[in-house]
Amino acid sequence: MSILSLAVAAALFVPVSQGQSGSTPPAGQNSGQQDPKKPKDQNSTPEAGGPQGDIGPIAVPKKKDEPPKKDDTPKGPKKIEGMPDFTMRVNAPLVTVDVGVLNTKDGGFIPGLKQENFRILEDGVPQTITSFNQTQAPITAVMLVEFANNQYFYNFAYDSIVGSATFASNLKKEDWVALVTFDIKERILQDFTQDKRAIMASIGMLQPGMAMSQETNLFDALYDTIDRLETVEGHKYIILVASGKDTFSKRTLDQVLKKIQASKDIVIYSIGTGQALRNFAQTHGYMKYLCGFTSFNCDIEFVQADNQMKSFAKMTGGQFFAPLFQASFRDAVTDIAQAIRNQYTISYHPSNRAADGTYRKIKVELIGPNGAPIQFKDQKGKDVKFQIVAREGYKAKQEVE
Repeated sequence: MSILSLAVAAALFVPVSQGQSGSTPPAGQNSGQQDPKKPKDQNSTPEAGGPQGDIGPIAVPKKKDEPPKKDDTPKGPKKIEGMPDFTMRVNAPLVTVDVGVLNTKDGGFIPGLKQENFRILEDGVPQTITSFNQTQAPITAVMLVEFANNQYFYNFAYDSIVGSATFASNLKKEDWVALVTFDIKERILQDFTQDKRAIMASIGMLQPGMAMSQETNLFDALYDTIDRLETVEGHKYIILVASGKDTFSKRTLDQVLKKIQASKDIVIYSIGTGQALRNFAQTHGYMKYLCGFTSFNCDIEFVQADNQMKSFAKMTGGQFFAPLFQASFRDAVTDIAQAIRNQYTISYHPSNRAADGTYRKIKVELIGPNGAPIQFKDQKGKDVKFQIVAREGYKAKQEVE
C-alpha cells in the first residue's frame, strides 16, 4: 500500500469532537454527551431548565415547584353535622308580553298606564309582575307580500303593492325592514335594511300580471319567514299582506299554527287583499272567476282565508285589517305603526314551573283602584272604549331527559 493511501485511511478514522473548535474539551467542562454511568432519559431536562446545546445547556431559569400558600388555598364550605350534602338547581323561566292598549274608535295608543293597572293571568291563574315599562322602540319587520297572477283580475296584486308601499312610506330612519314576496315560492327582494329608498325600489319592481305563478303558497312562505326570524334578536314583526288563500303549500295549516305557537318575540299584523273585488264579485255573480273552475264554493274559501289571517294575528298579539279602498290601507298602516311603536312590556316568572312543553294561555286585564274595571274618559267626559292587544299564549320549554 502506498504512503498516500495510508494517510487517507488514517484521516477517515480520526474521531470528530462535538465542540465548535474541533478540539477535545478540557476536563471538568460539560461536553454535552450522556454520562455512560447514568441511564439515558429522552425526556430529561438539565438543571438549568433548558435543552442541551453545543456548548452546554441553554440557560432557561427553572421555576422550582413550591406548595401554595395557606392563604391562597381555596376553602370549601364548612361541614355542618347532621346536614346531608346536596345540589340545588333553580329554574325560573321569564315570560315577556308586549301589550297594546288602543282606542277602538281611532286605533290610537292609550298612554300613561302603570303597573298596578295591569293584571295578567296564565291558564286562569294570576301572576306576579316582576318588571313593567312603556316602550317606544324602532321596528324590526319583514313585509311578507303575496304577489301572484290571477287569470282575470289584477286587484289582489295591486292591493299587495299598495299595502306594502303604504307601510314602507311610514318607516323611520332607525327602522329595519326586509321585503319578501311569494307565489309558488318565496323570494327575498330586499334583505334587512334601513334604507327606505331600497325598499321602495324593490316594491317598484312588482308589476301586476308579471308574477311567475298563479299559486299562493301562504303556509310555506309564513313558516319559512318565522323560521328565519327566530335567529334575529329582540322583538320582530311580520306585516303579512295577502289574500289569505293557500293553494299549493307542502306544509299544512296545523303545522303553521304550531310553528306560530312555538315562536318567540314575533308578532304578525295581517292585511287582507282583494276585499273590494270580492264584494263586487259576490254581488255580480263573478266569484267563480276568483277561485277557478275547480273550486267547490269560492265564498267559503275566502271566509276561511280571512279566518286564517285573523288567527295568525290574534295568536301573536297582532291585528287583522281588511281595507276596502286605498285610504283604508293608510288607516290600517297607521294603526299598525301606533301599535308597534307604543307598547307596554310586562314580564313575570310563571307560577307553573313545569318544563312540560305545554301551551299556556295568557290573558291581560286592565283594572282600576281596588281591582275594579278601569274606565277611560275623553275630554268631553264620555266613556272611551278600548281594546287590549296581546299574545294569546306561549309554549313552555320541554325538558330534555
